Amino acid sequence: MSAQPADPHVPPDHVTIEINGNQAFAPKGSMIIQAADNLGIAIPRFCYHEKLPIAANCRMCMVEVEMGGKPMPKPQPACATPVAEGLKIFTQSERALSAQRNVMEFLLINHPLDCPICDQGGECELQDLSVGYGRSISRFVERKRTIPDEDLGPLVATEMTRCIQCTRCVRVMSEVAGTYELGGMERGERLQIGTYVGKPLMSELSGNVIDVCPVGALTNKAFRFRARAWELIARPSIGYHDALGSNLWLHTRRGEVLRTVPRDNEALNECWLSDRDRYSHQGLYSTDRATRPLVKRGNAWIEVEWEEALRAASTALRSVDAGHLGALVHGATSSEEGYLLKQIVHGLGSRSIDHRVRALDLSDASQARAFEMPFADIDKAAVIVLVGCDPRRELPLLNARLRRASRRGAQIHAIGVLDIDLTYALAGKRMVAPGALLESVSLLGTALDDVTPAQGRDNAADAPSTGEYPRDLAGALATAESAVFIIGDTVSTHPQAAALRRAVRAIARRSGAACNELPLGANAVGLSRMHVLPHGDGLDAAAQLSRTGGVQVLYGIESALDLAGGAAAWKALAQLDQIVAFSAYASDALKQVAKVILPIGLLPEIEATLVNLDGTEQRVQGGAKLPGDARPGWRVLRALGAALAIDGFAFTSIEEVRATMPRNESVSAAETAVVVESDARASAAGLFTRIDTMAIYRGDAVLRRSPALNAHPLTRGARIGLNAVDASSLGIGHGGSARIGAQVLPVDILREVPVGAVWIESGYVETSELPPYGAALSVARA
Repeated sequence: MSAQPADPHVPPDHVTIEINGNQAFAPKGSMIIQAADNLGIAIPRFCYHEKLPIAANCRMCMVEVEMGGKPMPKPQPACATPVAEGLKIFTQSERALSAQRNVMEFLLINHPLDCPICDQGGECELQDLSVGYGRSISRFVERKRTIPDEDLGPLVATEMTRCIQCTRCVRVMSEVAGTYELGGMERGERLQIGTYVGKPLMSELSGNVIDVCPVGALTNKAFRFRARAWELIARPSIGYHDALGSNLWLHTRRGEVLRTVPRDNEALNECWLSDRDRYSHQGLYSTDRATRPLVKRGNAWIEVEWEEALRAASTALRSVDAGHLGALVHGATSSEEGYLLKQIVHGLGSRSIDHRVRALDLSDASQARAFEMPFADIDKAAVIVLVGCDPRRELPLLNARLRRASRRGAQIHAIGVLDIDLTYALAGKRMVAPGALLESVSLLGTALDDVTPAQGRDNAADAPSTGEYPRDLAGALATAESAVFIIGDTVSTHPQAAALRRAVRAIARRSGAACNELPLGANAVGLSRMHVLPHGDGLDAAAQLSRTGGVQVLYGIESALDLAGGAAAWKALAQLDQIVAFSAYASDALKQVAKVILPIGLLPEIEATLVNLDGTEQRVQGGAKLPGDARPGWRVLRALGAALAIDGFAFTSIEEVRATMPRNESVSAAETAVVVESDARASAAGLFTRIDTMAIYRGDAVLRRSPALNAHPLTRGARIGLNAVDASSLGIGHGGSARIGAQVLPVDILREVPVGAVWIESGYVETSELPPYGAALSVARA
């Protein structure tokens, strides 16, 4: 008997169903609600979210279902009922509508009648659906229950009496953030959502619970009671605190940004947003915003008109020969601004311009480059190796993708200097003091040479893995269908960064893996494409900061916290003849060294192009109003170029600038031999090697001025992290203090820190006074 031929009209791995009398095809294993969404058929829901696991606990999506010509005895939840061949679904039948109305009635039994004062008013899913499915009068007269509010920290406000127990927030924290901070307590009508122990949310992705909450139970604490949804204008923009360039909406009223919400982009941030991008807009309105051009006369700062400020700036730039002129550019500067500043510096005969201001080792002339494996494909890799990378701090949404990769079965290995909790299990890890990091990477290269593909397959067949480094990792790389190395900032800012980069890239080439290095700056890739780098006899950032005399341009850099050398580098700047600063802030630190401050706009306020870590150009329009007399940076540079009589500055629009900019020029990697160098700077008894990472909410001037982010527990403050072994040897207990030079700082005893090292975050004035990353420090009990 021959097999029946397949219906040629049915796509592969699909089944034929019928929805509201119309035939349709749906992927096998998908749910009714997904099939309906694909066809544009609306089914009400509260607990269902396409990016979260199915909970099926609100029952709002009840539909009538027939199978084999027989109706199922009860309406079925569309979010948890899989499609099947011949299934008939009715979303608008009397039976389905009756079930949906009954569910709505039960949801409203205990819901408070406070819509007029609820921040969710106007964009509340419960409000919207109650219009179509709710009764005008409740049949229940019993007292409504109340739930005490819990303080979830400075970012998320709570009104838990409004909660309808959809558990979306619980699933966001467990499945996306991976921190399991929220959960359901009690049962039945006493069920409530909370943190169990009354602690604030510690995740770097906690603000996403606001977006998924269908009611006003969880709202934006920084936005609370400030405006109504219908008063706001949504302006598309992008995040500029890391190189991902998350897509977002700026919600503005009369030109002021009042809140930030995610804008869907599956290749980048999907529908999520890091707390750093969500709350940083508060920093736009700091009291020290530069609103008028400033010129220093004697010891006093005088507000002047733009013509006079530009005249003072051009006079300063022409006061020295080209060999004594340099420019340092912040890594979040737009491509247009970087390109025009480079044209001015070159027009004055200098080649000293650099945006790599956070790097200590520039001996390999490194340049930021686009990811070899696209960001959207990382969670599909079989083997992922994190080298000196803390994705939770550096790129929170990368960590969410890595968590998804782990749950899909990917092996994730880590080599670094801090044993950070990454919210997923590692297949193997190697954590060492900074001086031993290069040796550890080189050991992997040696092990890879000793593993043939056949041996790798044999190792892969052994279960479970022994976790032995580097043999297990070399075996996994030898057999992986797809693998990627991700280099983080504890490599990029390491004093041996050049050798480390060469070693990792060489290993990646030999194993057939991609190599992705996280750029140091939101637009580091774009600035590299614009050649905002030293050329010929030009000085790099480190050399510019070590010279004496001359004139320096600072673009977007407003304090020692923006520089790798910290306070020492800032003091070196103070010894120069003249400093012309283009800055959004007139900070006290900047006023101490500069002679001219030209106020410029920040990314939410200007037209700009940024290139993200995938190498994708993202252009934005200004969404917020510039403060005072501040101007977009490209306009200020145009006026300065004209005042200096430099060719090419006669344009009048940003489109004319873009027409002359270099286009998508790739940066090639130089393949050189790996040389293992020993680092004995901390080998002397009693000395500890400094591990330096940028604090998650202190990475740039805007973040440092956001009250909500700086009140968050992840902003730990200036502290010293010590391993318990070292703390015991120094006689320092929990809550103690330690002295490094003249600085006395509190001590945290942390398992993350390797023996022989101290972890001190950058981004704080107190820690900027200390020697840089990799330095040997003498630590004593205070």
